[in-house]
Amino acid sequence: MLVANNPIQNQIRFLTPASVQPHKPLFAFLPGMDGAGHLLQWQINQGLADAFDIRCLAIPPDDLSTWDVLTDKVAELLLAELDNGDRRRLVYLCGESFGGCLALKLATLVPCPIDRLILVNPASCFNRRPWMQWGSYMTGILPPTFYPLAVMGFWPFLASLGRIARTHAQDLLAAMQAVSQQTSAWRVALMREFEIGKTQLRRIPQPALVIASGHDSILSSLEESQRLTQYIPNAKRVVLPESGHTCLLETDVNLYAILKEQDFLPGDESVA
Repeated sequence: MLVANNPIQNQIRFLTPASVQPHKPLFAFLPGMDGAGHLLQWQINQGLADAFDIRCLAIPPDDLSTWDVLTDKVAELLLAELDNGDRRRLVYLCGESFGGCLALKLATLVPCPIDRLILVNPASCFNRRPWMQWGSYMTGILPPTFYPLAVMGFWPFLASLGRIARTHAQDLLAAMQAVSQQTSAWRVALMREFEIGKTQLRRIPQPALVIASGHDSILSSLEESQRLTQYIPNAKRVVLPESGHTCLLETDVNLYAILKEQDFLPGDESVA
């Protein structure tokens, strides 16, 4: 179970597993547009907690922060965690979808508070998906009575429900429903406006692992993963051929095992 470091629930904050492990590398997870950091719990239970001291970003459902504000806040949270422990320990940053855009923002900071970068179906390609561009404008203009139905209709496209346990699928739906229509429209607009060019990508110094789902119905994740690994100097790519967009909720996907297979765990020579 995840608990909040900060009891004030209406603030951008880190969640943490009940067992804090300051002697291990810090692993900070940035979630999708729902902002629900607790959705990583399945992966934590599958081995991540064996290698890392884990924090998950939680963004309040009514938060309308800009990219700059989100970036500055997460950087502050990371530095605060390091102030509480050893500044010399490694910091892994993992961003999924919306959180992938935020992770890329953080990776371009100078100085940057992270050492390793993991991107899972990042939404950095959102503005190159024409039908998503059109559909994104609908989020803000739907009659309020129709919005809950639209969320339900979007749910099967976001997740490959046949590959996700029922409880995890329900948790995802609950996280989606917790975000108001206004907030959803705001965050969709952030993704629509997000841009990171090849010059910026070439300046990312950290070793990076880009994970892409072959059956992502929302984003062109395969093409974007190719673009990112082409321009980020020290990046490699993993394709999950059968997975959907929310692959980290899928029963057959084990992020810890992927990191191990790719020599991306703490102490691996390839990321030293």
